[in-house]
Amino acid sequence: MLEVIDRGSCNESHPVPILFVHGGWHAAWCWDEHFLDFFADNGYRALALSLRGHGLSPTPKPLRACSVADYVDDVASIADSLSTPPVVIGHSMGGFVVQKYLESRDAPAAVLVASVPSRGGAGAAFRRMKRYPWNTVRAALTGKSLRAVADTPQLCRESFFSASTPEPQVLQYHARLQEESARATWLDMMLLNLPRPKKVTTPLLVVGAERDAMFTPSEERTTARAYNTDAEIFPDMGHDMMLEPGWAAVAERIHLWLGTRGL
Repeated sequence: MLEVIDRGSCNESHPVPILFVHGGWHAAWCWDEHFLDFFADNGYRALALSLRGHGLSPTPKPLRACSVADYVDDVASIADSLSTPPVVIGHSMGGFVVQKYLESRDAPAAVLVASVPSRGGAGAAFRRMKRYPWNTVRAALTGKSLRAVADTPQLCRESFFSASTPEPQVLQYHARLQEESARATWLDMMLLNLPRPKKVTTPLLVVGAERDAMFTPSEERTTARAYNTDAEIFPDMGHDMMLEPGWAAVAERIHLWLGTRGL
């Protein structure tokens, strides 16, 4: 049984649930900090799952061997358990998973939040290699990818947060990070299972962060164009847009966009 945090309920104003998908090294808790209550308070049923091997979700095989296809199956299993297909919202790796999910599944709408680009994560890996060559090589050789992105609180801040995020929060969130699948990180999202935007018909909102150290605004704009839309870049925000001090502006923008679609 996958861990699912469930807040609020559907109603006549918002009959469609929202399913949130976390990024790499995170779990459902990252949405539960702010977003689930925000959307529940605005009349939605809001759910966040922990992908297999994350949070309290078990995995039938070692985490390092879990694939993006496995994660897509996890999202599908929760979506299928709901009374109606949900809006799907994915952050970072979760955005990549959402892109792959939408290739074969219908959804009323979807949101990519600081997502791994449609072209894959090779650009981010190359930038990480240039800045932290030893950390990155060691992570690739050992399969322990957390070393490359958030081995220390300082590196966690650089990777995921802006300078405006209070230090106690960075320390708190750093303590909750965990390892990620080497298969998903180094193979699927780099080369083996890249998104195919032409197969997706679901309307998408793409949002990115100006000071994202993982994926650049340019990459988010390129991803948006692949899905025939425009990216909206939030100023002075880091990668973890759902945890940053400006999270409410991101949540409100998603809420307003869903409203324009009658959701």
